[in-house]
Amino acid sequence: MSSLIRCFFYLSMPNNKYILILLLVLPFISFSQIKTIQLRETDIPKSISYKGKIVNAVRYTDATADNIVISCQTDEYVVKDTEYEGTNIDLFAYSYTLKNGNWLLNWKVYDFEKDCPFDMNTKFIKDAFSVTDLNNDNIAEIWLMYTTGCRSDISEDVMKVIMYENGKKYAMRGENRVQAGNNEYFGGDYTFDTIFRQGPKQFRDYAAQLWKKHILGK
Repeated sequence: MSSLIRCFFYLSMPNNKYILILLLVLPFISFSQIKTIQLRETDIPKSISYKGKIVNAVRYTDATADNIVISCQTDEYVVKDTEYEGTNIDLFAYSYTLKNGNWLLNWKVYDFEKDCPFDMNTKFIKDAFSVTDLNNDNIAEIWLMYTTGCRSDISEDVMKVIMYENGKKYAMRGENRVQAGNNEYFGGDYTFDTIFRQGPKQFRDYAAQLWKKHILGK
């Protein structure tokens, strides 16, 4: 008998102390959970294509299908015969879905910093990657977070949180926070796009927590 069924069974009994048991157990019941499997490069099917070095790669199954999500980035490289011949870095993320035995591209994220003659901070924030089911509909939410920046002084980098649920993109954009002195900081603001603002509150709450945790862009 599941914990939830037992709780309601006990609640129906005359002893009111079982109401307390119900209240204590319910917060720990997971109504829907997305389990992920971490993938190595050798685990990824040969039919799946991607560019760059893998940062995160997972496989999971939800109500939609069997899925693989990969985030990756290139090393710094220079393209000759451009205006500045600065440094470039590309960021990619891919979602593939298994349909009729074939892995099909579901969505793709591409961002970059181009022709940078200064220092770059363009990268995925590895620890921010996650697969959640915050609204308990057995459809995964895929969370990506990264910075892009080219700077020669103490200044902010662009920072973004991108989330996909069932092919729908949610975007949160702003800049990281920079320490200018012992107790002096600036930057760190963000805005939600229209889809985020109109979507479930738990999505915005989770995104705000990610932002707060990684606001220094590390």
